[in-house]
Amino acid sequence: MDEPRRVTDAVLSRVGRGSGQRSDPGDPEETTSGSPNRRWWRSRWLSRTPARAALVTLLGFVTAVMVTPASGAAGDIATSFVQAMRHLGTASRNGQAFSGTPAVGALFSTSAGKLSQHFCSASVINSPHGDLVITAAHCVTHTSGTVAFVPGYNNGTTPYGVWTVTKVYVDQAWESSENPDDDFAILRVSQRGSTVPIEDVTGAEKLITGTPYNHQLVQVIGYPDSSNQPITCENWLKEPMTDQLEFDCGGYTNGTSGGPFLAEVDPATGQGAVIGVIGGYEQGGDTPQVSYSAVLAGGAAALFKTAVAGG
Repeated sequence: MDEPRRVTDAVLSRVGRGSGQRSDPGDPEETTSGSPNRRWWRSRWLSRTPARAALVTLLGFVTAVMVTPASGAAGDIATSFVQAMRHLGTASRNGQAFSGTPAVGALFSTSAGKLSQHFCSASVINSPHGDLVITAAHCVTHTSGTVAFVPGYNNGTTPYGVWTVTKVYVDQAWESSENPDDDFAILRVSQRGSTVPIEDVTGAEKLITGTPYNHQLVQVIGYPDSSNQPITCENWLKEPMTDQLEFDCGGYTNGTSGGPFLAEVDPATGQGAVIGVIGGYEQGGDTPQVSYSAVLAGGAAALFKTAVAGG
């Protein structure tokens, strides 16, 4: 794969289908088929049946709520999460609207310094400087104007502020041919007049690169164009073709592109590990029931390093 190259213009039209103390993560965690780490094997065991996974997830969340007093915004998030999880275990899955989670948000076009229309989704990823967001490359290609990222956007509210995209990084292979296997992008964001990084405000998801795990249980979050709330759904991944992952759940329409595939989600915080983003094959899928992601492998790891270095 070609060496990733920085795209310096962070001026982005609409395309595509689409807190706490931060630690120094170094490189994104990589997994290989020869030596999977124990946590991933454990998550695979837990996800062998929908009923088992749903039960474990719900029990974990209930335990967290019981030992942690829920009040104010935290209580609202807890209630919303339980409501969003009630659809698990059903034969037919559809994304359910909920009030959002801090580290996942919507990408907006802007006009005269104000938010215009949200057109894609993105998530904050753990990085040394705490200022990086991941989305689909097709979301930030052939675009114009300033783009803003609004984490936790919910029904017109911006609970964690509005962040301006200042740099866009895409793999050189995507830039040259828009290969669906390279449909991922990393964005640098900041707030004018502030030196506080976004990760200190919202927390962050961990970026995982390497060999994907077929049948991995994931939660996928995205912002449909037709709604001012995100949707969430859980299901098991498939690998329908080389270098692509498939997630089956209804409701993932235009605007959900760039939304994270989250593994090992902590029910108490809503944070997990990003192992994909809606994009890739058919720019994320031609129907709302089937979504795709490029496998985040060596190209994604190299792109992350480039973004961290600010190259």
